[in-house]
Order: sequence, then structure tokens, then C-alpha cells
Amino acid sequence: MERKIMDIKRKGSTLSLIALTCSALLLGCGSDGKDGEDGKDGVIGVNIDSTATLSANITTAMVTDGTVTINFDLTNANGVAILGLTKDHDLRFGIAQLTRISETMGETEVDRGFHWQAYINAEKTPNPDWIPEGESHINPSNQYQANVEKAADCDECFLDNGDGSYAYTYQVNIAEVTEPLTITYSADSTQRATLELELPQVTANAFLDWQPSSESSEGIQTRNVVSIEACYTCHQVESLALHGGRRIAIENCASCHTSTSGDPESGNSVEFTYMIHAIHKGNERMTSTADGMVPAPYKIIGYGGGIHDYGKVMFPQGPAADCSTCHVEGEGAPADAALFKADLSNTACVGCHTEKPSQNHSSTNCMGCHNSTDTYPGTGNAEKRHGDIMKAYNDASAMGAAFSNIGLTADGKIKFDLQIFDAAGTAIAGEFINQGTRVVVAWDSDKDYPAYMDASYSNRRIKLSEGTYDANTKTFTITGNNFDMPSYADGKTFELWSAVEVCFNKGGYGVAEVVMTECSDNTRSIEVKEEPYHFVWSGTGMDPDAQAATRRNIIDTTKCQACHNQEVFHYDNGVNCQTCHTSDKTTKSDESYPGGKKPTSFAYKAHAAEGHYLKYAGVESGTVLKTDCLTCHTDDGIKLGRVSDRVWRFGHKVTGEDIWVSSDAGTCLSCHQKYLSDAGASHIVTNGGILDGTSEEDVQTRASEACSTCHTPEQITSLHGN
Repeated sequence: MERKIMDIKRKGSTLSLIALTCSALLLGCGSDGKDGEDGKDGVIGVNIDSTATLSANITTAMVTDGTVTINFDLTNANGVAILGLTKDHDLRFGIAQLTRISETMGETEVDRGFHWQAYINAEKTPNPDWIPEGESHINPSNQYQANVEKAADCDECFLDNGDGSYAYTYQVNIAEVTEPLTITYSADSTQRATLELELPQVTANAFLDWQPSSESSEGIQTRNVVSIEACYTCHQVESLALHGGRRIAIENCASCHTSTSGDPESGNSVEFTYMIHAIHKGNERMTSTADGMVPAPYKIIGYGGGIHDYGKVMFPQGPAADCSTCHVEGEGAPADAALFKADLSNTACVGCHTEKPSQNHSSTNCMGCHNSTDTYPGTGNAEKRHGDIMKAYNDASAMGAAFSNIGLTADGKIKFDLQIFDAAGTAIAGEFINQGTRVVVAWDSDKDYPAYMDASYSNRRIKLSEGTYDANTKTFTITGNNFDMPSYADGKTFELWSAVEVCFNKGGYGVAEVVMTECSDNTRSIEVKEEPYHFVWSGTGMDPDAQAATRRNIIDTTKCQACHNQEVFHYDNGVNCQTCHTSDKTTKSDESYPGGKKPTSFAYKAHAAEGHYLKYAGVESGTVLKTDCLTCHTDDGIKLGRVSDRVWRFGHKVTGEDIWVSSDAGTCLSCHQKYLSDAGASHIVTNGGILDGTSEEDVQTRASEACSTCHTPEQITSLHGN
């Protein structure tokens, strides 16, 4: 009996606790205070101030007498509603119309296609405190700038539905816009509403295109030409968070960077098409003068007077004429991906080539001559002229190189035959091949290539003209006279790498077609794309039965060429830089580098290249790459401790004299030597690294690195912010 009483008391206490909890959390228990009825279920959601992920979606939009109202949802990465948004969060909205524009050229009205016109604009006067003294290529002047409106500026515009859905009514009446620009609203035109929400921890953008007259958002004109995924080929996602990190969607950018928008302090246009082409033309943007071609860098004066000099940009895509780098067509492409071939706008042309690409151009009416329907004799439209350049590259990429009869001369020099084939497998005659181009020989290509002191790369590269040519078989016979075969060559993996180029006529004025052409001073030559030929040395030649060893998989060359395309720097046949730029390659004089001597290994050149880390170099924009190892490396490509006998050559940071560094330490120093602290150096040495070797042998004798004990690939990527 006593036990039953205790059970009843315990149960009663539990029920009392539940009742108290329900009283405190009405939504959680579903009570609305009415006896005997179930209350409304509570909303499941995450508070906006604590969410780590955020996605915005504009669901509907309507226009009533010029007043625009949109509805939108906020969710996290799991699709859970984000609750608690207020007008006082950093919440902004833009609104624009896609309008067909015409331009008067002389006495002719010319169709320029559809362009975005923002309804919200302001006239900006140059801030005298922001105009740098002595700066070239700027012309301060009053400019219009498209803008967005802040939700915080209106007490009645914002509505929270309490379930993760919200509504916003615009402050601007789009049917009454006359200042500072007149924008004539048309219900038949595509309208674009944009949203920008920036929180301390995360940012979201959204847009909606719709046609008010049909209330449709499908099958309407959009002018979506480029997808931001194409930008991500070179740019990283975080690097394209602009305007203080607020703007991350390309659609939001395009509808605000309109044709009427400019930068007052520089006087330069910031229209999206013009701006993007001018930025990416970079240090190759030139204009023609009576005295010749001179640099025409595109510059913008940012907030506070900061100079953005895009004349420092080195556009990595080569050839730069390959429009498909950004303008991707086909499955999954934007709705208007082919619009760049429509011959409607001069803007992109001038953005890249400036108003005077040559003294033969007297106006900016590029389309007057460069079109596909009524072209001036001998010219062609942009697709034709850019296509002329690309045809040579595309034809050359279908060609191949074949090596045979690999052996030794009587005095022990390597000797081999080479033929270049076209896409059909037919040998190409020598008159079409640039005989000043080369073949590179290497061995130990499964490791770190030949020791530089045994055979420098300059001696291992052999011009075709140094060999003999058989016109009947269209075969070059080449001998490596400038270096000795390695001792104990038997069993080593060798490599023959073609850097041979084939000649084409130059495209341009009056050229009907670009074709392979007999080499002369008036032709240009393009490198044949062919993988290095690997084989195992038998003692007198190639061992046909042996399997060539492969080098450890460090970098993903497809990632390199996604950004660099067919041209990388020189010897543009893939990414085979390690063949010449070995870890022990000699240093190079550079007064800007500590000690006056910098390394020239491939690891150094890749890690320290300005274009690979622009936050602290070049244009200092931080918009290309951050320290993301997997941007170039494979998943297994950053493992330490694999090549303990490798030695790196560096210059001493004070004297510039050669020093030799152990394997793992040298990998890190290829990026960090310039900034290495005493504490960092002590850490390396304490863990078996060598930073002061007097020779390769000295390092190999003393090194006992233990870096891989702590520095796993996961830990390395974490340290670099991945």
C-alpha cells in the first residue's frame, strides 16, 4: 500500500510539471486556452540571428498602380524556416525593367537590344576628398548610379507573416519615376525585383523576373547571358561577395550596373557588360594613338577614395579571344546565352578594345562594320573575328606528336625520330612546322625529374632545327647533344615532351578562313597539344616490355587549365612545368625579394604567383583565389613525408646565397619563406627540418623531418582556411 501511494505522488508531480511547462510554452503544447480544444501548432523554425545558413526566395510579385509588392521566404540549408526577420536587419531591395534600347548613330536609329533600367537612381557628384592626385586615366564628373532601397527607411513596407514568409512593398512607385532619370514603366516589359540581406554571419540574395501584364515568370525576356557558375571556374564563391559582401548574385549585379551608371570619381562607366570586359582585359587593355599603342587601364575609385586599378589584372585565360570561357552555351546554359553573338551592342567591344583599337577606327559604332548581315567588306562580326583566332587553336589541339626509333648515337647521346600528325592522322610537312620550336627530354619523370646540376632544362630542350629532316617521310631526327645521359639510366622512366608549334595564317581584315600555312614572318604558330611520351630506358633505347612508372598525383591539371585554358605561360602543351622547374633549379635575381634571390621551382612559381593570391599582391582585390589548397591540388596532393630525399634550392633571405632545404620544409617555404618568422623557423628545425643546407648531400644526410606526424592533409587544409 505504501508503494502505491508513492507511485501516485510521483505521477501527480510529473503531471503538475507538464502543466506548468505548457503554461509557459503555449506554442509547444498547442493550447489556445480553450478547454477541450486543440490549439494551433507552433511554427518550427530557426531564429535569424542564430542561423549559420540562409537562402532567400522571392515567390510572387505584383504591381498595382505602380506600387510593387513582393512575397519571399527565408530558409536554412535544411529547408527550415528562418524566423524573426525585421525591417531593421540589413535588408535592401532593388527594382528594374528590361527595356529595348535604341541609339542614334549619325541620322540612323539603331536597335541595341534589351537592357536593364533601374527605377532607383541617384546623381552623384565627385567627392573631392576621394580623387587621388596625379592619377591617370580618370576624368571626375557627375554620374548617375543605380541603387537599392532600405527596408529600414519605411515603417509600413515590411510584413512578417510569422512562419518564415514575408512581404515587402516598395517605397518607389515605378509608374512615376522622372527624377533623376525618367523610366517609363510598361506592364508588357520584364520587371526584376532583387533582395539583398546581409547578416553578420551570412548573406543571401534573391531575384524574380516577371511580366506584369501576363503575371508570368516563364517564357519571358530575361537577358541572362552568363551564369555565375562560369565565373566560379576561376573565382571562388567567397571572392565574389562584393559591395562589402552584400551582393553575391550575378542577376542582382546586372540589374543595378545599368548603362546609365558611372563612377563619379573616375568618370568611368560601371555598366555591367563594359565593366566586366574592361576588368578582364586587364594589363592588356590598350588604345591606339598617333604615336602607337599605349596602356588604357580601367580604373574605379572605390568608397573612401580607394583606387581599383584593373590595369594590374593578368587575365589567365589564353587565348583571351575564347568567348566560351564565360559565355557557356548548351545544356544548362542561361536562357539568353547566345545573345553575345547577336551583333547588337558596342559596349563589350569598347570595354575590351577601347574606343580606338587602331587608327583605322574613327567612331565607337563597332556594329556598323562588325556584323554578320551587312558587314563592311573584309571585316566580320565578333563571332567571326574571335573565331578566327580560336580556329587555329582548335585545329592545333586536334593534332598529335609521335616519337619512334629511340636509341643512342655512337657517342652515347639520346636520339629519336618525331612526326607531327593532323586530325586525320596524316603526317604534316616540315614547311608548316615552326622549326625554332622544341622537344624537351627528361628522366626520373616519375619522381622529381632530372637534378638540375646533372642536366639543366636549357640543355634538355632541343630545337627541331638542330636535327635533320626527311621530306619524304616528313620525319625529324633529333639528337640530345647538349647533355649527357644519366648514369645508371637502365630502368629509369624517361619523358619526351613536344613543345612543337604549327603555323597558321593570321586572321583579321580580309581573311576568309584561318588554315595551316607555310611558316613565314607573317604567320603565327600554335603549339600541338600532346601528352608527354613516357617509356623505360633499356640501356640502348626504349624497353618495349616495361611499364613506365607514373609520378605521384599532386595537382589536378584540369583545374589549372579550366582557368588558364590552352595557354599557360610558355610551352603551352598542358601543364608540364615541373619538367623544367625542378625543386633544385637555380635562383633568380629579384631586388624586391628578401636577399635579392628568389627560387624558381614550380612549387614556388605556383604558390607565389601574383594571380594566385591577389589579396596581398597585384590589384589587391582578393577576388581570384584564397589559400584553398584544393583549388589546384588533388585530394591526396598535399600529403607530407612522401619524398624524404627531395631537396629544394632557395636564396638566403639576407645574403641571397644558395641554401638547401629539406623536402617538407621546402614545400611550405615555397609560399611562406618571405614571411617566415624566427619562431616558425625554430619549429621546423626542432622537428627535423633543414633550412641552412650547404648542399643537397648535406640536407639528405641530416634531415629527419617529422612534419607528417602532426600535419595531416586535413590539418593542413584546415590551417589554410578550408
